[in-house]
Amino acid sequence: MSVIRSLSEVRGTLPEGVTLVAVSKTHPVELIREAYDAGQRIFGESRPQELKAKYEALPRDIEWHMIGHLQTNKVKYIAPFVAMIESVDSLRLAEAIQKEAAKCGRRIDVLLEIHVAAEQTKSGWDFDELLECVRSGAFRQLPDVVVRGVMGIATNTEDEARVRADFERLRGCFGQLRPLFDERFDVLSMGMSHDYRLAVACGSTMVRVGSLIFGARDYADR
Repeated sequence: MSVIRSLSEVRGTLPEGVTLVAVSKTHPVELIREAYDAGQRIFGESRPQELKAKYEALPRDIEWHMIGHLQTNKVKYIAPFVAMIESVDSLRLAEAIQKEAAKCGRRIDVLLEIHVAAEQTKSGWDFDELLECVRSGAFRQLPDVVVRGVMGIATNTEDEARVRADFERLRGCFGQLRPLFDERFDVLSMGMSHDYRLAVACGSTMVRVGSLIFGARDYADR
């Protein structure tokens, strides 16, 4: 199936108000261009150097989202242009983003990644630690880091009840944090190719879909 047809089918399943991030990591520029020509403007990448190379090769009106684990020393590669960093999993990373954003004279939108999955290998904040950090006022000291919401990844399982529970927990975390930020805190990013429909049913406002659009790769969407 062509990228254009696949993209159209995915879009057709999304209700109004849900943003589609087309996960283009590991896929060539040519396929991204096909999706771009079909009207897609938001793409997700997980490696800073790959993201920078694609930014330089493709139209500048693309909104690039960093969706993979980000090391603090790699922020500098993407800070000048990235539209959103969805994978902020520590205060140390947020501080590094602040430093690089200030150098570039930019404000950078971020999401706070929360760990809800059964797999301990997945990254993200422990919610109680995040809540304590937010209540301490730490993020108010980072004027160029705009916290837009939260992101999370459900357990990789065929057990729909477990996946639903993970998504509902994320929605609950989002609800608890929302009063602690301003009106820009409005994004709940959850759901990938294999579970995005369930995520939307649980309140997701942003989904990250890769293999359903571009075809299967060696590892899953983030």
